[in-house]
Formats: sequence, C-alpha cells, structure tokens
Amino acid sequence: MKSFSLNKLMLVAFFSTFALSACEDNSVAVEKAATDSIEKRAMKIAKETLIVDTHIDVPYRLDEAYEDVSVATAQGDFDYPRAVKGGLNAPFMSIYIPAKLQKTGGSKALADKLIDDVEAIVKQSPDKFALAYSTTQVKENFAKGLVSLPMGMENGSAIEGDFANLQHFYNRGIRYITLAHSKTNHISDSSYDENRPAQGLTDFGKALIVEMNNIGVMVDISHVSDQAFYQVMEISKVPVIASHSSARFFTPGFERNMSDDMIKLLAKNGGVIQMTFSGVFTSKKFREQSAAYKLAEADFIKANNLDKELDADKVKIDAFEDAYLIEKPWDVGTLSLVLDHFEHVINLVGIDYVGIGSDFDGVDGILPETLKDVAGYPNLIAGLLERGYSEQEIKKLLSGNLMRVWQQVEEYAAKQKASS
Repeated sequence: MKSFSLNKLMLVAFFSTFALSACEDNSVAVEKAATDSIEKRAMKIAKETLIVDTHIDVPYRLDEAYEDVSVATAQGDFDYPRAVKGGLNAPFMSIYIPAKLQKTGGSKALADKLIDDVEAIVKQSPDKFALAYSTTQVKENFAKGLVSLPMGMENGSAIEGDFANLQHFYNRGIRYITLAHSKTNHISDSSYDENRPAQGLTDFGKALIVEMNNIGVMVDISHVSDQAFYQVMEISKVPVIASHSSARFFTPGFERNMSDDMIKLLAKNGGVIQMTFSGVFTSKKFREQSAAYKLAEADFIKANNLDKELDADKVKIDAFEDAYLIEKPWDVGTLSLVLDHFEHVINLVGIDYVGIGSDFDGVDGILPETLKDVAGYPNLIAGLLERGYSEQEIKKLLSGNLMRVWQQVEEYAAKQKASS
C-alpha cells in the first residue's frame, strides 16, 4: 500500500513536470509565432508602402570616396540592394555644403557638382533610380518600382546672397533647403555656432523664406538657432520641416534637437519633424561622451601645439580620436530609444507631424545595430507595431505626413505663380 502510494505520487510528479514543460514550450512557441507575425507584417508594410526619408548624405559620401550605389557597396549606409530590402522608395539626396566653403568660396559650385552626381546615378541606372521634382513624380516612380532620388540642400550658403540662385537650384531639383549648417551664414545663425550676429535670421534670410514659399521649396529648420526657428515660423505661409532632428526632451541643452515648445509650434503650423536614428541625436549618454571627448581633444591639441586646419596635424588628431574611442566607444543608441523619440512627439502633438529623416551616411556609423543602414526600416515598423500603432498610423510616419507638407508647399507656390 505504501509502495503503491509512492509510485502514484511519482507518476503524478512526472506528468505534472511534463505538463509544465509542455506549457513552457507552448508559451515559447506562441511568443515566437507572435514575433514572426509582427516581422512579416512589418516587411509587408515596408514593401507595400511608400517610404520617404528626408535626409541621406549619399552625394557627399560619394564625392569623397566613389562607389557604385546601384549595386551592393562595401562602405556607407545606402545602396540599391539595401534600399530594396528595406522598402525605401524616396531617399532625399542631401546636397551637403560644408561650412568651411563659406570662407573660401565654392559653395554654389559644389552644390552643382553634387546635383550632377545624383543625375549621373539615375542616368547610369534608369531601371533602378529616377529623379523626382514633385510629389506626383514620387508617386509615379513608386508605381513603376523605381527608387526616387529627390534632393534637398543642406546649408543654404550655396544661394550666395542671390535670389537667382534659388531659382537655379529649384530648376535643378532642390525641394528643401536647410538654411544653415554648423556655422552661421548669410541666411541664418546656426545652433552649433556660438557666434550669432543676426540674432536669428539675417534680412536676406527673412526675404529668402518668402521667396522659398513662393517658388515651392520647403524650408528646413534643422541646424538653425532657436531664434531663427521662431522667426521662420512667423514668416512662413506654409508648413515647414525639420529634415533630420529629434526631441530635445531626451538631450537637454542640445539645441540641435527641437524643444517641446518648438515641436508644438511646428505642428500648429502643420509642419513635420523628421526623426533621426543616430545616437548623436537620440542619446543623452552620447551627448555627455561628446562633451568629454571635446575637452580631451582640446587638451591633446594644446599639449602638442597642433592646428586643426593643417592636414598633417589633422592626421594626428584623427589618430588620437581613434585611440580614444577604442577605450571609450560611442553610445550609438538603440531602436527602443528611437521609438521613444517618436512616441514623445506623437504624445505631444499627435501622429500627423512626425516622419523619418535618418541622417544615414552622415553620422559615421553611430547607429543602432537594427537601424544601421537603409535595410532597417522594417525593424522600425516592427517596433511601432509592437508598441500598438496601426498600419494606417505607421503609413503616416513612413511618408504620408511629409508628402502632405510637400504637396501644400507645391499648391501654395502654384497659386502664387497663377496670381502673379
């Protein structure tokens, strides 16, 4: 009797353990199926939806070290195979003009050369790429299965104080202009520059906003000082964009990102903030690391009597940076942190005023592993699905909001032209 009871208890324990193990296995299987389902949904959305990214620095990257982006490339964050894999349909090619040319000259010439280079990409591979000067052309190219290459100018220094150059670059396909970059220029003060002679926009800059509205070029307030932003908002008759910025809420004191008050005003104007992916913009830890590195670099330059403007000294400074980062690597951010930035803006002003401006090819690889290049958009979509966003809401973020703003800018310019 005693032996029978013991055997019975052993059998009960065995089957209980088996049942528990089966439940655990089933739970893992259910979780895996749910993950697989989200990934499949995300990929389907990426393949079927127009994806617009308003800031990818391909032209300047290729100007420094050419690669054929119609095939897989060894370097950079963008090429055609990865764009197709990620579902990217309309990457705005950034016509980036370094601030140093504001002193030496050559801003307009470089802008023209980089535009020539974008046109050459299309001419070489017309079965893969197409230029796009309008929202209509972007949609037509999407229907044809072509990757559109619209263009935006990063740093308005190429206007060189002449409204005729604005018309020139519009004719060449420029559809937004980032008013300034790392240094104050003849249009606007820069968020990165302590020197702010204009206290916002210059007189020429204020007049330029009006002309950009009239001709149909989107005004981009990424990079400008806070004062310049508020002046743009007073002047512009149409919505404006931040082509590649994030929420200052997560990076206190980093003026390059947008404050909550600025985001609210941008939304009230109908504009969009195009969210970046890099830890440079998303991570408070990176901002702290960057500040610490600048101090260390300054000490190194002073101790060795170096000059950043001399090529031989720049090699030594670069070597110092490489050694420093081996010991203290940058915080590149995470997908979760990027999603936090999206959600902060959405909770602040709603789903209609946010989009994508990754800054791929412009941040030296300081990117989350799952958003390291243009193949990564499905990971962003999966993250949004996991956080409860609907397919309709996600499509607004992928392109709908930006296309709405661009179309409003086009329509206003068409009315101005018709009434003149």
